[in-house]
Amino acid sequence: MLIGNIGGLKASYVKRLEGLAKRATRSNAVISPELARSLTEVSFEIQRQTGLVMDRRGHVQKVVVGDARTILLPELPKRGYDRLSGLRFVHTHLHREGLSEEDLTDLALLRLDYVAVIEVLEDGLPGKVYQAHLLPANEGDAPWEILPPSTVHQLPEDFSEAIDALEEEFARMRKPRRAGDNRDRALLVHVSTLSPTQAQDSLLELRELARSAGLVVVGDVSQRRPLDPKYVTGKGKFRSMLIKAMQLGAGTIVFDLNLSPSQVKGLSDFTDLKILDRTQVILDIFAQHAMTREGQIQVELAQLRYRLPFLGLRQTALSRLTGGIGGRGPGETRLEIDRRRARDRIARLEREVDQLGRRRELRRGVRTTKGVPTVAVVGYTNAGKSTLLNNLTNSAVIAEDALFATLNPVSRRLRFPREREIIITDTVGFIRSLPKDLMAAFRSTFEELHDADLLLHVMDASSQDFEEKYETVRELLTELDLNDKPIMHIVNKTDLAEPATVQGLVYQYNGIPVCALDRNSFAPLLETMEHILFADEEVHAECI
Repeated sequence: MLIGNIGGLKASYVKRLEGLAKRATRSNAVISPELARSLTEVSFEIQRQTGLVMDRRGHVQKVVVGDARTILLPELPKRGYDRLSGLRFVHTHLHREGLSEEDLTDLALLRLDYVAVIEVLEDGLPGKVYQAHLLPANEGDAPWEILPPSTVHQLPEDFSEAIDALEEEFARMRKPRRAGDNRDRALLVHVSTLSPTQAQDSLLELRELARSAGLVVVGDVSQRRPLDPKYVTGKGKFRSMLIKAMQLGAGTIVFDLNLSPSQVKGLSDFTDLKILDRTQVILDIFAQHAMTREGQIQVELAQLRYRLPFLGLRQTALSRLTGGIGGRGPGETRLEIDRRRARDRIARLEREVDQLGRRRELRRGVRTTKGVPTVAVVGYTNAGKSTLLNNLTNSAVIAEDALFATLNPVSRRLRFPREREIIITDTVGFIRSLPKDLMAAFRSTFEELHDADLLLHVMDASSQDFEEKYETVRELLTELDLNDKPIMHIVNKTDLAEPATVQGLVYQYNGIPVCALDRNSFAPLLETMEHILFADEEVHAECI
């Protein structure tokens, strides 16, 4: 097949180029001297770079024509994100230069077995041959190996054996999968101008998010730089990340930020790997944990709001299906139909959320009429809120060592020794950069916090970034207009932190130390809660 820049060529040249497609070389040679000479001669005569895409049997699959300086490879079939493509690309350079940046980019993005460049000499004969191939994971993190230049007569005769050995090494260097483990493997990427410590903390949290979503994290990449508006990391860095993903057997790249539609398009045009951002991972976790009808509605609403701006990225081949013959005018485009359906579904789900919110409000009204104080447990996700609620109230709320294990508010009765009762409610955990779509979809859930008489802010004493998480919760409470609520700071997981660290946090935040797994540590907490909630009754009793 002849493709590329063939406009303006004489018919005789086109015929010669088409003849190259019928040629072949030995499977064990990069290219035969005879085929190399035919390639350079026609390239010299038309003064355009010319290349051959060949399979492992030595058969020419495509003949590609460029211009005097560049050559553009088409999209090629791939054998899997963790394997080489099974194709090699041999092309000419007219100005006696070696491998270019574009050549190495093609090698990386298309996962070619080999890329080779043949110099075209002044008489049209082949000169030096420059070659490169990808490398498995190595100590120096080298993405590829550039071989010393040679001639077409000096090319090694063990090409197929070398490629087989290379693929075996790729497979050997990857972490083996356990039997039955079909989870996606992911490479995490963080790009920002944050300090190295802050960037590492953010990556650790993304790792936990990925684990909670069911991904297997095989590696991570961090780069300190302003975000590139199209490729996030910059094109060169993204190229090296794709090679690392192949080296590690990752089929998914997860970015530690929220991607724009233009960035998703730029990245998707660059690779066939799955591209996810922070919001998509959080939405997936919510979808897995949404067991009730209310939770499922809220998650679907958040997903639709997130996806709506990305509908325009769809290929335009099916953009108009309702116009043309049999209809007047251009009709409604496929994209417009999808957007309209998405908006209609969003409006329907918002009505359901409002109805569920009114029912929840009625239940809260009944509790208020009965004069039962309410306490809401808030805090960073995976701080131990559900575990604390379970052991305070002898309940069995889902509590896992995973982010966002609890989605819907769960209310339980808590009885104090003096026959006093309160309602204590567990809520969805907070997290950095909580997507606005989630905040909007879960507004009825957060309304529980507004009617609470007291907030229990549960904090993880064992967390390395304790202060950042504390500030995140405080900022979100401010955003929810809950600054005027009485709040108790609970320093949890004291069994996992150094005693001196716990003592310092208790002093700094005026907190109460507890271990949510140890009910014997609850006495100071219960005493303080009862004093705050029933202070008026105690004052009244003293007056009597």
